[in-house]
Amino acid sequence: MEWGAVIVAAGRGTRMAAADNKPYLPLDGRPVLAHTLEAFERCSAVSSIVLVTAPGEEARARAVAFEASALKVSAIVPGGAERQDSVYAGLEALGTEGVLVHDAARPLITPAQIEACCREAERHGSAALAVPVKDTIKIEGEKGFMTETPDRSTLWSVQTPQAFVREELMRAHRLAKEAGAFATDDTMLLELLGRKVAIVQGDYRNLKITTPEDLPVAELFLARRHREESI
Repeated sequence: MEWGAVIVAAGRGTRMAAADNKPYLPLDGRPVLAHTLEAFERCSAVSSIVLVTAPGEEARARAVAFEASALKVSAIVPGGAERQDSVYAGLEALGTEGVLVHDAARPLITPAQIEACCREAERHGSAALAVPVKDTIKIEGEKGFMTETPDRSTLWSVQTPQAFVREELMRAHRLAKEAGAFATDDTMLLELLGRKVAIVQGDYRNLKITTPEDLPVAELFLARRHREESI
């Protein structure tokens, strides 16, 4: 199966409380987006990349792609009002049978993890990186009170990339839009079709830059990776 990637860099990241959008914040002296693009560029399983940006930031994203030598970037398209709109815009611009959907704000993804996601999706139809939940999770019933504790051994924290057959994911997006259903990630849309998504063991270091505390943590993880690669 030929694989392409939709990298979503269209979010404003209000929780980051930064003066700039998350994909362009500096990480080890380079934009977050540059690290993300580099990982997909280095993954031999990926043949093309569509980059979805906030409207008006296409030229800026193109400059980062050039800086990162991301030659696989085949299109840069503006996103929509919601994440689902942005992903669908990327899907329309991609021509491969398989698609990986990835958040630009996860810059520590590795080529090996991307490829593992592709291979599991080829076996099972769809797959996503995830890590076991570490904390005990509580369900709030009456507001302000814990009422239930789900079995932690069955809980996973899903990450990206997530891998799908492109036409099937597009169908799931269209049906969700018709039904007025909103999802925080694309695996939820496949679940609405009754599909199962295979779990691919991820890495806790594949964090999403969401709040100000995440950037220094990502810096530490990246520095450790550089040390390990130099040994």
